[in-house]
Amino acid sequence: MKIIARIKTDFPTKFGIPRQSGLVENLKGKIVFEPEYRNPDALNGLDGFSHIWLLWGFSENPVSTSFRATVRPPRLGDNRHLGVFATRSPFRPNGIGLSCVRIENITNTSDEGTVIEVRGADMVDGTPIYDIKPYIPYTDCINDASGGFTEETKWHNLTVILKDNVRNVLPKDKEISLIGILSEDPRPAYQKKDPERIYGFPFAGHEIKFQVIDDVLTVLSISCE
Repeated sequence: MKIIARIKTDFPTKFGIPRQSGLVENLKGKIVFEPEYRNPDALNGLDGFSHIWLLWGFSENPVSTSFRATVRPPRLGDNRHLGVFATRSPFRPNGIGLSCVRIENITNTSDEGTVIEVRGADMVDGTPIYDIKPYIPYTDCINDASGGFTEETKWHNLTVILKDNVRNVLPKDKEISLIGILSEDPRPAYQKKDPERIYGFPFAGHEIKFQVIDDVLTVLSISCE
């Protein structure tokens, strides 16, 4: 498959990225097409849709030459293994991801051609995109669908507290996005919860440090990388 575009996001690494697209609606991204596909005619009619499907590659995962029939879904929080085709694990025979994002704007630029600004992406900066398809509500939304084991892994959000020294360090829209990310609890569910542990990850050109006690997440510091 050919790479048709790459997405620009505030995530240089995988830690902190929402586990599904659309969970943090405020998260911004920008789809920049490869030079071969920078023909605005290819997007003719797309402005009539509110959302698009992105088919993309798990570029941050090591390529495996052996088939793994079972995986450990991180949200289950224990050592249970399920069939790889019953999960959305990135560790699969073909590392292809599927995300639904909201179109924020379609803009013509002088240096990058026509770009698509989106919200709700769950992808690392620079992730390759293989295809884009419009989201069609009357076929893509199934009201009586069942969610399998995910029905038991629905989680409640954490309360996020920003200490006074970290408020307004980020632009307001980035701060709102960060709170949304942290409220979803980015820690691996199978990892033993240690209230003394301090976690950190890069976001929007800054290093974020936080700690979780019970259901309260406190942002300890936000510093430039």
